[in-house]
This record gives sequence, C-alpha cells and structure tokens, in this order.
Amino acid sequence: MTLLYLLVFVLLCVALGYLFRVIELARGLKGGKEWVPTENDNRMMGRMFLVFMFVFIAWSLYQIYQYGYRSLPKSASEHGVKVDELMKYNMYIIWFVFIVTNFVLFYFAWKYYGRKDSKAVFFAHDNKLEMLWTVVPALVLAFIIIFGLKYWNEIMDRSNDPKAIKIELYSKQFDWTARYAGADNAFGMDDYMQIDGSNSMGLDTTDSKCYDDIIVKNEIHIPIGREISFQFRSRDVIHSAFMPHFRAQMNCVPGQVTKFKFKPTVTTEEMRKDPQVIRNMNEINAIRAKKGEDPFIFDYVVICNKICGASHYNMQMKIIVESEKDYKAWLAKQPAFKKDKIALKD
Repeated sequence: MTLLYLLVFVLLCVALGYLFRVIELARGLKGGKEWVPTENDNRMMGRMFLVFMFVFIAWSLYQIYQYGYRSLPKSASEHGVKVDELMKYNMYIIWFVFIVTNFVLFYFAWKYYGRKDSKAVFFAHDNKLEMLWTVVPALVLAFIIIFGLKYWNEIMDRSNDPKAIKIELYSKQFDWTARYAGADNAFGMDDYMQIDGSNSMGLDTTDSKCYDDIIVKNEIHIPIGREISFQFRSRDVIHSAFMPHFRAQMNCVPGQVTKFKFKPTVTTEEMRKDPQVIRNMNEINAIRAKKGEDPFIFDYVVICNKICGASHYNMQMKIIVESEKDYKAWLAKQPAFKKDKIALKD
C-alpha cells in the first residue's frame, strides 16, 4: 500500500510538470500573459455559447420526450381533467419563457463578445422597458390566477348530490382507517374519549347513527361515475390525504373536519390497461425481478403527503374503482359498526 501511495505521488508530480509546461507553451503562443483574454478568445467563447445554447435546449426537450411517460397517467377523476388542463397551460408558458430567456442570454453572449476598445452603452432608466416587463408578466399571471380560481371554486364547491357516497378517512401515525356512512347516508358522532382497540376511530357508541356505519382498513372501494364526498380527520398530527391519480389532496387536521369531493371516471382495471401504466409497471417489475421481489400490480392509492414521522413513507391505503354492481357486492360483505349497541340503548 505504501508503494501504491508513492506511485500516485510520483504520477501527480509528473502531471503537474506537464500542466506547467502547457501554461508556458500557451504564454508563448499568445505572446502575452495567458490569463488575459484576447479578442480571439472572446470570439471563440461567444461561438461556444451559441453552440451550447442549441445543445442545452435540445437536451432539455429530449428529456421530456424520453422520460415524460414516467409522470402520472391520465386523470382518473372528472375534475382532474381541469387540473391537468391548467397545468398544461402553465407548462406551455414556462417552456416559452425558458426557451426565449436562454436564447437571448446565449445569443447576446455571442453577439456582443468583448472587443478591443468596445464600450457598453449605459442608461439608467427606460419607461418602455419598465412597462414591458411589468405589464406582460402581470397579464400572464392574471390568466393563470383567473382560470385557477375558476377551477378551484368548481372543484371545492359543496356537494349537492343527495346520492353522493360519503366516506371518512381517519389518519393517525402511521395508517388510514375509512368509514362509510351506512344506509342512512349520515355519519354518527365521534368522541375521542371512546377510542380503544375495538373503536379505533372513536365513534360515539351512544349515537344510533353510528350503528350502520361501516369501518374498513387496508383498502376502500368506490364506484365509477358516482360522486364521492370525503371528509378527513386526524388523531395526532397533520397528515395529508393525497390521491395523485385523482388529482385530489386535502390536509387532515387534528380537531377539525376537512372535506373534498370528486367523481371517478376510470376503473382500476381500465387504468391497468393504459399503455403508459403498462410501460411504467414493466420497468418497475424489471427492477424488482433483479432484486428477487414479487411483481407489482398497479392500484390507486391514498398516501400521506406530509412528513408526519418515521414511517411516513409507508402510510398508504389502496383504492379500488369498480362498477356499481361490484361496489355494492363488496359493501354488502362489510360488517356495520357494533349493531348490538342498539340493544344497549333500548
């Protein structure tokens, strides 16, 4: 090992010797100090900036073409189409600004490279330029804000559908529990003092509206084409119920009830047949196969989008979107919350 270190040191000294020799040769060729750029140096750098501009923009566009399919697939909810549309227009604006800004930046570096006895024009103020870079961004932002508020009001409007399916997502470190409103389509009261092993959501056992509520773990089922009215609670810290494929997210705040609604438009089986999803799953399963892991099957999920603790990464629940018939068949198999409480009340 000592011999190896000695060899590395000798090679480093040789490399430094050649480096100093290159500096001496450069000084002789330039006829002056090598650290002082000449007009030829500036012209060459200007041309290199121009070449880099084309390579940089082309490479950026190539990244989208090559890896764009790894983003989320098409929206699986009715309002998600509007969210994607707004995002699409934002990306158009961003890419336009990105290309124009970089073109001007590198073009000017080439056009106005340093020349002997050249001097830049200086002016302290220009009203036309001030108006240009104030009015144009204001108009662009106004467009984004107006459409954003329009879609926000439509998406966050209260649910007026009497047939909407009511589901409560109850979060705690580090899992989700779901509650379906029963046959009366109304949630019973909750009482944190009654939280125990058999009543993890703290439902009020004296409230008869709780008796037909259905509590499920691990996964929830929702029918396609029906409005789903969610409400969210948290036992401990702030969590965030994020359903990326439905373009839906809502914070779960301790001591408060938050709400969100959407209408699913693509079943789980239909999304599994989407070409983009198939391609993503094939890549994922190829990696899992190399590790000796079982293949992964696509499912919709609700995950926590707040860093809520050590097992935050593992806090998720499966969402199954299916036909109305399959949904009703699954729901009929789920037991209601402690029907025997009716006898106690009587």
